[in-house]
Amino acid sequence: MPERMKPFVPTLCLLAAMLYLSVQALTGERGLLGTAERAALLAQREAQLATLSEQRQDLEVRVRYLRSESLSRDLLEERARAVLGFTDPRDYVIRVAAPAPAAAAPARS
Repeated sequence: MPERMKPFVPTLCLLAAMLYLSVQALTGERGLLGTAERAALLAQREAQLATLSEQRQDLEVRVRYLRSESLSRDLLEERARAVLGFTDPRDYVIRVAAPAPAAAAPARS
């Protein structure tokens, strides 16, 4: 390296570092251009949180009714039937056939 360029080496290194940091500030993971993506992800996660909160509240209610001090016989019977697959002999079971898929209409020429 020529002797005339040696004083400019620290300046060039600082300029390269500034350029790198500027590019990262714009396009990095938390950069200015990623704001819309983060906002969309936040909205998605908030919707997911709301769904999970509703499910948790429903499960908490069901658990409260299954505790021994406030046992709901109907809920207990429902869960036992669902888990064991049994029915009461007095129950009526109505089987509904699934609708047949519509056949594709023949093409007319």
